[in-house]
Amino acid sequence: MGDLSLITIIIIAANVIISFKGFNDPVFFEKYKFNVGDIKAGAKYQIFTSGFLHVDTSHLFVNMLTLYFFSNVVLYDLGSFGFIIVYLVSLIIGNLLSYFFHKNDLQYSAVGASGAVMGVLYSAILLKPDMMLGLFFIIPVPAYIFGIGYLLYTIYGMKKRLGNIGHDAHFGGAVGGFIITLMLAPWIFEQHLLMVILLAIPILILFILQKTGKI
Repeated sequence: MGDLSLITIIIIAANVIISFKGFNDPVFFEKYKFNVGDIKAGAKYQIFTSGFLHVDTSHLFVNMLTLYFFSNVVLYDLGSFGFIIVYLVSLIIGNLLSYFFHKNDLQYSAVGASGAVMGVLYSAILLKPDMMLGLFFIIPVPAYIFGIGYLLYTIYGMKKRLGNIGHDAHFGGAVGGFIITLMLAPWIFEQHLLMVILLAIPILILFILQKTGKI
């Protein structure tokens, strides 16, 4: 947390401007949202553009608030270029995982920066696993406990299709942040190896469930 960096301001501004354009222009929203049928028909750009659209102001606010809280942690250790890579790769991996799980549902649609934001959050958790997070903004929880618990909940949400939430995009974004951060900051293996292993367990569980046809 703290003062906003220029790159965070630019990303938040892009999300706000594009989202408000979508709020007021249904044609624009439909063209750039994530839709499996459109993507199969050639609109591959939706895998990227949908990450800057949101359903409403509350959806936008929650994502940008989370980005605000954790962006500086990632920027401090990975720099501006590393932060941008984490954000964009997480966005894309989140939507690719969503496409993988919904590729046979041509009507499936989604929007939101949640995948990218989850990537930033999990990058921050890897970099500072001992920081405390506020569960429901009240209950203090160690970052690594939150990370493991949230990924397990996301797997459950994917399996049960809970709510109107893109659980698969959230999970994919978290995995993107996890992988890219380890690539950019290999010192984490030495300093936080146990946390790396613990955070990798839910990823392994999802892989096993998918391979065995249970999700």
